[in-house]
Amino acid sequence: MEFLTRLASLMGVFAFCQALLHTIFPPELRFALLKLFNRVFNCFSSYCYFDITEIDGVNTNELYNAVQLYLSSSASITSGTRLSLTRALNSSAFTFGLSNNDRLVDEFRGATAFWEHCVMQRQSQSLSWRFLPEEKRGFTLRIKKKHKSLILDSYLNHIMSRAEEIRRRNQDRLLYTNSRGGSIDSRGHHPWESVPFKHPSTFDTLAMDPVKKAEIMADLGEFATGQSFYQKTGRAWKRGYLLYGPPGTGKSSMIAAMSNFLGYDVYDLELSEVSSNSELRKLLMKTSSKSIIVIEDIDCSINLANRRKKSMGIGRFESGFNNADVLGDGDGGGAGGGNSTITLSGLLNFTDGLWSCCGSERIFVFTTNHIDKLDPALLRSGRMDMHIFMSYCSVAALEILLTNYLGLEMSELDDELVSEIEDLIDKAEMTPADVSEVLIKNRRKKGRAVADLLDALRGRVEKRKGEGFKEKNNGDVEEQEKRALEMPVGDCDSDHVLEKFGKKDESNQVEEFNLMTS
Repeated sequence: MEFLTRLASLMGVFAFCQALLHTIFPPELRFALLKLFNRVFNCFSSYCYFDITEIDGVNTNELYNAVQLYLSSSASITSGTRLSLTRALNSSAFTFGLSNNDRLVDEFRGATAFWEHCVMQRQSQSLSWRFLPEEKRGFTLRIKKKHKSLILDSYLNHIMSRAEEIRRRNQDRLLYTNSRGGSIDSRGHHPWESVPFKHPSTFDTLAMDPVKKAEIMADLGEFATGQSFYQKTGRAWKRGYLLYGPPGTGKSSMIAAMSNFLGYDVYDLELSEVSSNSELRKLLMKTSSKSIIVIEDIDCSINLANRRKKSMGIGRFESGFNNADVLGDGDGGGAGGGNSTITLSGLLNFTDGLWSCCGSERIFVFTTNHIDKLDPALLRSGRMDMHIFMSYCSVAALEILLTNYLGLEMSELDDELVSEIEDLIDKAEMTPADVSEVLIKNRRKKGRAVADLLDALRGRVEKRKGEGFKEKNNGDVEEQEKRALEMPVGDCDSDHVLEKFGKKDESNQVEEFNLMTS
């Protein structure tokens, strides 16, 4: 009891002294003394502090969200720190973050950064035109003074770029397609319509020569991280890829693998829905950065003939276009639609003109089954920088398909069987799609699947031999007929010519030949 009495007396004395101090020292003086104390403390301290609040005045602080995402990559499920789990809108991944008033240490180029997530209740305020959350959140960054220039110059920029990369990779990718026209209509509809893009193709599952895949992946990686290079050299931050080869060789799967590798959205441009060059430019302006713009089967989707045919005198008659269509200098011709006026020059400016620089970090991909039908102007560097031939299934591609579909390695097969497959695969000229279809049918029976594949290879080789023999005979007959028709009439000997054709004893064909040469 005596102890409690003394404690109450001490508390009374403390309250009296506090009231006396508040009376003697006004709030302004107390604030000045506190500020002076902080300055003295900072002079002797080796650390400096930075506050990053969630709301900067009336606007959301972008740096706060970036720090939150960046620290989620530093935290892990095995960390001893208390973490919070979040999942953003349109995201397929969970991210870790610091819980309220917890700390995390990060290293950057030898400098140590101490982060603390500060959360406190917001004081009740009068009515405001803008809703504010009940809690006031922010991050406090503590660093050594000697690292101040490094942190402010490089570390924060690193956080922003890293957070953007995490946001893009966690967010579901979208596949866009263009509707009719290149501008927002009276109903407010956007010219690009999107759906979630969840194509499972990756470079690991792509049936292709591993050396060529590694080359493509390295090129894509250098492009994605080459902002400083493109700025230094004065080049637009874009790159073009031409995928060409027979149908079924994986051109669409390659595009999906590119998207999954880089985390880019895909814009599938349908040229038949675009009616003019100006609408084509408007569509380009409404695409986002970090995207892949695709025109599939460009030789079929738009009537742009190869100008080399024009020089041989067949461009106009084969395609039925006027000079504006072939040269791309006018408004005629164009896409499959009846009123389209897309020209070759408009398409060239779309990929490599001034309008192509209205965004950054874009990839243009053209696909075709017939590269010889494309105008050379579309193929030059700066428009299509890398030409990728999507070939028939090779031994290396077959190994990938066997692993993906059957979980089977080539080394597990009999040596004679492997030797026969290796001998047939190049001669058969089967596409990866053809091989995949054979393997899918018996994916639960490995032996049966391999046997069916071997039968398919043998059958395709025999078929190709027959087609080659037939083509050779047809070519010989056509050549002989051509020579016969070019032979002077006086020198023609019907028996001699028909003997070459193997038709000497057929009287009706002799009469037909005589009528032809008379």
